Amino acid sequence: MDVFIQTIVSGILIGGIYSMIGIGMTLIMGVMGIINLAHGQLMMVAMYITFVMAHFFHVDPYLSLLVAMPALFLLGAFIQKTLLNPLIKVESILPENQVLMTVGIGMVLTEIARFIFSSDYKTVKTSYSSSAIFIGKISFNVPMCIAFGFALFFTALLFWFLLKTDLGRSIRATAQDSEAATLMGINSSRITVITFGIGSALVAAAGVLLMPIFYLFPDIGGAFTLKAFVITILGGLGSTVGAIVGGIVLGVAESLGATYIGMGYKEMVGFVIFVLVLIFLPGGLKRLTKI
Repeated sequence: MDVFIQTIVSGILIGGIYSMIGIGMTLIMGVMGIINLAHGQLMMVAMYITFVMAHFFHVDPYLSLLVAMPALFLLGAFIQKTLLNPLIKVESILPENQVLMTVGIGMVLTEIARFIFSSDYKTVKTSYSSSAIFIGKISFNVPMCIAFGFALFFTALLFWFLLKTDLGRSIRATAQDSEAATLMGINSSRITVITFGIGSALVAAAGVLLMPIFYLFPDIGGAFTLKAFVITILGGLGSTVGAIVGGIVLGVAESLGATYIGMGYKEMVGFVIFVLVLIFLPGGLKRLTKI
């Protein structure tokens, strides 16, 4: 029983970070109507910023949030304004040309990172990287607990922003009906730029929080883009609350798979659930959770 509880606890902790990754992609999906397939690569950029600050300037990884999040917000806004927004006005045989552009952006970011840092694995070691708190026989990894706390804070802050501020309401209005929002005087082009920046900042925060736990290499972004996509589908396209549920589900599924099947199969368990949801619940888990 202790092993099962430990597995669930570990799954929920990592699932909290997965949720924040998924919320960033879901927010962009809701407003722009596209899947950002450079999402994980943007996270990888934030992780390298954290590595540089820790390795060369001896800055604690969590303090790097103050640099990585604004930097990725600006990078995301720049990408949206200069590379993606112009494609909206271009007629194309492939209406998904924005999605294809994000694929290209992800490849470029990966190869730039490889050129600068090589393909070697990087780590950020801290005095608390291996620390744990025990409650009975259940251990709570300190970096994971800190990361989970930050994830809760940023998620709550995002919901407050979307529900209580004029800009947040404009984002929600654009997500619900961009044409109606434009008729009401909302600058949809500006909203998409800001939304892409916020989504990039959220995934940047997740990357920073994962640095004391994960190895870093240029191709890590692809795996997390896939996780974000799975979470977005699990939670129901465009549902931020659904993304939270999807992230927790994926985290717990991977943890159970690693414990009871094998570390090499933990990714498989999450993807099996993903396929089953596509077959039996094409609208995502929000059909069950009524969100």
